[in-house]
Formats: sequence, C-alpha cells, structure tokens
Amino acid sequence: MPLTYSRSLKLDELLALQRPVSDGPEHDETLFIVIHQVYELWFKEILHEVDAVRARLLEGAPLQALKSMRRINVIQRTLNGQVDVLETMTPVDFNLFRHLFTSASGFQSVQFRCIEVASGAIDPRAVRALTDQPGMAEVTRRLAEPTLYDALLTHLHREGCAIPARLLAPGGLPRDAARPVEPELVAAFKTLYESATRDAVRFELSLLLEAFVDYEALWITWRHRHIQMVERTIGLKMGTGGSSGAGYLRQTLAPRFFPELFAVRTELGAPI
Repeated sequence: MPLTYSRSLKLDELLALQRPVSDGPEHDETLFIVIHQVYELWFKEILHEVDAVRARLLEGAPLQALKSMRRINVIQRTLNGQVDVLETMTPVDFNLFRHLFTSASGFQSVQFRCIEVASGAIDPRAVRALTDQPGMAEVTRRLAEPTLYDALLTHLHREGCAIPARLLAPGGLPRDAARPVEPELVAAFKTLYESATRDAVRFELSLLLEAFVDYEALWITWRHRHIQMVERTIGLKMGTGGSSGAGYLRQTLAPRFFPELFAVRTELGAPI
C-alpha cells in the first residue's frame, strides 16, 4: 500500500484527538483544545531543537547551533501569534465550559517545564505541581543534564573567553529562577561584545549570544501575552489546576534564563 499524505502524518489519529467534554459541545471548546494541542506540538519541536543546540555547542559547532536557535525563535513568534487566535474567544464563550477543566491547567504542561529546565531555570512550585504527572521522569532526567546556558559557556570557554571554570557544568550555574547575576560572567560577555567588531570569530560568537537574548526575550513576550489573555478572559479569578491565575503568571516575567546577557547591556558603551 503506497504511503499517502494522510498515512504519513497519521491524520486519522491526529484529527480524532479533539474531544470536547462539554454538552453540545460548546462551540469554542474545539478552538481551545486545538490551540493547546498545537502549543504542545510546537513545544515538542522546541525541545528537539534545544537538544540540537546543546549538542552542537558541546561539539564545538556554533553555526549549526545558531541555525537551530533561529528556528526556535521563529517558532516562538508563531506561539505568540496563536494568542491572537485564542483571544477571539470571549469570556462568556470560555465560561460556558471552563468549569469542566477544574483539575486541568497549562500549569501542568510537562513539556513547558522541560523547556524551562533545559533553559537553565525553573520555579520549584512548578516542579511540585508535576509530582504526580506521567512526564515527571522526563523533567527529572533533564534536571541531570547540562542546560543551554551550560553548553554556551562551555563553548565560549573553549574559544578562549574568560568564563570562570567554577561556572562550567557539572556543578556550574544553579537552576534557580532568582539566582544573583555573576559579575565575572558579565565582564566576559562585555569583552566578547567589544572585540566582535575587529575579530571574525568573536563576531560569530556575538551573533550566537544575541540569538540567546532573542530566545529569552521572546519567552518574556509570550508570558506577557499569556497574562493579558488570562486577564481579559477570566479577570482575577483563580486558575484551574491549583494555580493562582494571572497573579502567578506575573511573577514569571523577569528575565531569568540568561540574566548576565541582559546585565551586560548596562556595561556596554561609553558613559554619558
């Protein structure tokens, strides 16, 4: 039997996975399910590319890593665009079926937590929320692996940048969303950026750093848009699945994956 478009993509199975639980069902529940399933598919691809970035950096192949970082960042822009679609659902529409998801929440997304872990920071409350989830083993596995930031610092150290050895994996930067900025790391980034205009290798490395900055900034944008969407849909209500809704989400806005890449901006350039 020849391979067809439908068989190659398993479309019969894929299109049977949108199963509303409301009576009727409510019209907008299909949109709600499709949007979140698509998010999870994109999260799967992001993790696939994150693993590639980490492997390429540890192998000393920065241009291949940069290619995957750029792909991830384009995907993130797509994630932000999907919020526009979800915002076509009014609060009245959502409240027709929201009560049926009382124990389910995006807060429980194992893949999103894996992205946070792989990026170098995670909120301990989020990990606790996953304790009984089937995917907790994957989060635990990733907690034992080098992060994106670990791989980046290892590559920069190999290229002669002044990355302190104590910050290299294993046992390097802690996966703490509230960890302090490392001044020595900021100084190393400053030297790299300032030498990029007269050294081709340093210029390529600076482009890689900027891709990491884009990665962080796009996640912040996604979180901000998520907060706006939640507030315009449920206001200040508690979230489902045990989260505090918009209140919790506002605590996730500050840069935290690569804080030194943001801190170095203050140090660059002549004083005014």
